[in-house]
Amino acid sequence: MEVLSSLSVAGANSVRMANVEELGCCALDARMWGKEHGLSRPYPVVCHLLDTAAVFGELWDVVLSARTREAVAKALGLTVAESRTVLSFWAGLHDIGKISPPFQAQVPGCYQQLRNDPGYVSAPGAESERRFRHEIASHWALTGLFEEAGYPGVERRVRSAVSHQIAQLLGGHHGLFGAPLLAKELAKPADYSPGLGREGWAEQRRAHFKELRRVVGAVAVPAGGLPEGLAVVVAGLVVVADWLASQAAGIESRMPPVGWAGGAAEVDAHWESAAAAASGMVRAARLGRAEFSVQEFGAMFPFAPNSLQRDLVEHLPLLVGESEAGLVLVTAPTGDGKTEAALFAASVLGRAAGARGVYFALPTMGTADAMLPRVEAFAEQALSGERALLLLHSMAWLSSLDRDSVDGDADHQGGTVSSDRDSAVEADGWLRGPKRGLLAPLGVGTIDQALSAVLPLRHNALRLFGLSDKVFVVDEAHAYGPWMQQLLVRLLEWLGAMRAPVVLLSATLTGRSAGSLVDAYRRGAGFPEASSVVTRYPGWLFASGVTGVVSEARGTSSNRVRRLRVSHRPVVWDVAEQAGAPAGEGGRRAALRAALAPVAEEGGTALVCCTTVAEAQQTYRDVREAFPDLASVPGGVRLLHSRFPADERAVITSACEEAYGKPRAGMAVGVRPASVLVATQVVEQSLDFDFDLVVSDLAPLAQLLQRAGRGRRHARAVLGRPRWATVEDEPELVVLDPQPVAGRKAPRTWGSVYDEALLVRTSRILEKCAAVGISVPGDVQRLVDEVYEEGFVDRLEGAAREELVRLDEERLAGEAAERHMAAWAGICAPADVKGDLSRLSRREEGVTEELLTTRLGADTGRVLCLYEQGDGTFALNAGGEVPVPVGGRYGLRLEELAAVARRVAPVPGRWLRGGDATGTSVPQSWGTHPSLRDLVVLRMSPAEGGMWQCRHGRFAISISEVGLEAE
Repeated sequence: MEVLSSLSVAGANSVRMANVEELGCCALDARMWGKEHGLSRPYPVVCHLLDTAAVFGELWDVVLSARTREAVAKALGLTVAESRTVLSFWAGLHDIGKISPPFQAQVPGCYQQLRNDPGYVSAPGAESERRFRHEIASHWALTGLFEEAGYPGVERRVRSAVSHQIAQLLGGHHGLFGAPLLAKELAKPADYSPGLGREGWAEQRRAHFKELRRVVGAVAVPAGGLPEGLAVVVAGLVVVADWLASQAAGIESRMPPVGWAGGAAEVDAHWESAAAAASGMVRAARLGRAEFSVQEFGAMFPFAPNSLQRDLVEHLPLLVGESEAGLVLVTAPTGDGKTEAALFAASVLGRAAGARGVYFALPTMGTADAMLPRVEAFAEQALSGERALLLLHSMAWLSSLDRDSVDGDADHQGGTVSSDRDSAVEADGWLRGPKRGLLAPLGVGTIDQALSAVLPLRHNALRLFGLSDKVFVVDEAHAYGPWMQQLLVRLLEWLGAMRAPVVLLSATLTGRSAGSLVDAYRRGAGFPEASSVVTRYPGWLFASGVTGVVSEARGTSSNRVRRLRVSHRPVVWDVAEQAGAPAGEGGRRAALRAALAPVAEEGGTALVCCTTVAEAQQTYRDVREAFPDLASVPGGVRLLHSRFPADERAVITSACEEAYGKPRAGMAVGVRPASVLVATQVVEQSLDFDFDLVVSDLAPLAQLLQRAGRGRRHARAVLGRPRWATVEDEPELVVLDPQPVAGRKAPRTWGSVYDEALLVRTSRILEKCAAVGISVPGDVQRLVDEVYEEGFVDRLEGAAREELVRLDEERLAGEAAERHMAAWAGICAPADVKGDLSRLSRREEGVTEELLTTRLGADTGRVLCLYEQGDGTFALNAGGEVPVPVGGRYGLRLEELAAVARRVAPVPGRWLRGGDATGTSVPQSWGTHPSLRDLVVLRMSPAEGGMWQCRHGRFAISISEVGLEAE
């Protein structure tokens, strides 16, 4: 805190309403300050309490649905109108703990008056109890004050008392809930927490409590507390009210004049001013409600529904009825219109539940970026009301900058805005601040933004609140490992408890996983018994959050019925051979060349999907060596993986979308020029690519089917395919299956990318499928489930059976460990809160921010390559046209920061460990923007063949046309 100038201290002295002795111990002392940083003078705490109460009331009216308001009122045993008043009063009380020596002492000029006042007594050194933060003081003080006001209080168990629950809730407004207090602590709070102060301090908290209650009119007393879900909603709304009321510009406009004494008339006048300003604050923050105003499919999308979509249109509204909550699970092959099906289902669920918007969660930043315009277009057609839309992932601010540069908008705080200023599909200003993204009515982002709500991170309850009244859509629900799947289960429990509508989408979800997700939602909604979930493929089902009933799954036809021809080729794994070396018979290199020969000779397109980035890089080199004519043509051989600088990857992806994407209207029909894309798993999800042939290294069956979905994805008719691929409904999948070496099915270079037991099972299934093919969608669900069948091992004999049993045991143990880790690190289920909100903030020993981040993001590092020029200087690009920014007192300018961020690339964390940090850290003059955090700077020198190299620790790291590599 800044120390007041002598002029400010003089003004503060005049604020003293009157001597405490003259007014009695219950008189309100306006010298107690609540806000000071960035203001012309200290702002009385009573004013901030009134501001927050007023904003909360407006948020209650504008943000919460009528059903939520009624549910809160029912839980409290009050009317809706009484609940609004009482909860506004509670929200105002959040900062009453600022009336304590440690907080007031942060501005010495103000505290000096109080310390010299005989009316205020505290233990020696009480003002130094800085760890006793003001929100903790609020928790301690409010429990007793609520009891004095007649709230159901502490009898046998503190945590069961309404007075303690509300005090704990308000004490969590800085993102962490305090542990339950003990009865002995509450009996003599000043003895256990000297930071509360003694005589005078307690009386002032009581005076502020009573005055706030009088002004707000909160005379009603609740008969009961709030269930877990509603407690989170109220806690989140209190935080939002506090943040809005804390904006410096707004405070200055309501700053009391010098000499303001906090008398009843003055307080009443401030309350009127705060209430009048609250509406504008909420409206300016874009915190209203989107309305699901359109329910006709044809009005949402410019095409007729396919079979899956039409079945949802005809039957989902009847199943949902007037249900206040529910979950829809859609399972269908890639390319069957699941996105539009999800958005239509969201409109039905959202309208029935009175939801205020949608959050569309995807597995990667790239898929989120691609989904944004689709959700934006849907919102323009199907929604009315407040349609603020935000893109949410760690690099969303760059997307914002790209779009704003077209719009001419100077507000670059993160997020994204619409290019159509008149559409109102945008989110700017206040919503772009830290931790606020999920509060926007509409959001598109990565799944981790939502899963962080069930980790004990600061303000996780605010994230839960942000999801509590939206339709939560999860794309690619099958794409997450046991760790994230367990977190998703926990999140669905909370969403069920908060009656939030949910839509789950998957192309290859096992029946067992589908059942676990559906039952998690039902469990949260109060139906703990397991259901008998039987999915249909393609198809969908609805689970009611009100009755717990799971509808019989409805099977639908597919507009893309086809037979996948499977060419299963066991090969010797020789990927690591140097380019130019002979391709030995029976090896992977020879098999790949044979598969690609028709493409090189007759035209068409092929996808080659590799397991690791290093193998993709080596394969790219080998394909270029094997087919020099193809390599000589621009775009003849392309490479796509994650280990390129962000801007280079964006250029490559854009070129791939142009070459392999959906044919545009008016595009000439004909065989595409010969082209091969070598890629990693990045092509599996949400990229609308269409190839004439798909070649893949062995992977678990579900992922192979995802990749096969990129084969002949769009109708091109006979004229659009090469002669070797003219049967449109019989795409070919070539699987290169490594022959076991030294008892291992997976090559050692794959590490732990895939579970080896699943590879063994998939290989066995492919042996059968090679003869008859795979009917899509008819065989898909059966085969995906078969990979995980317990009885699979019974089909084997001898050593093969024993080996698979061993591998299965390792797999199950590993999955169990991942699930246990997620359960250990995450918050508890709603049913286990049992009146103690600190369970949402509690971390077990050893659970740190680093652990949580690592488990979500795996072991990755981030590097920025700087390229040495002939004069010894460095540049951000190899050609030297983009100089390295210098930065300054305030860090990098926005344009400089963007130039740096666009050149960052992810690499394995092991590459960066053990290196000398000297010269590899970000310059201090660049500032501390989150995108610069943990960034490692690599100074590259030119090498042979257009390559750039540097040494970092035990690795020689290089970058070239194939991206980053290390030896």
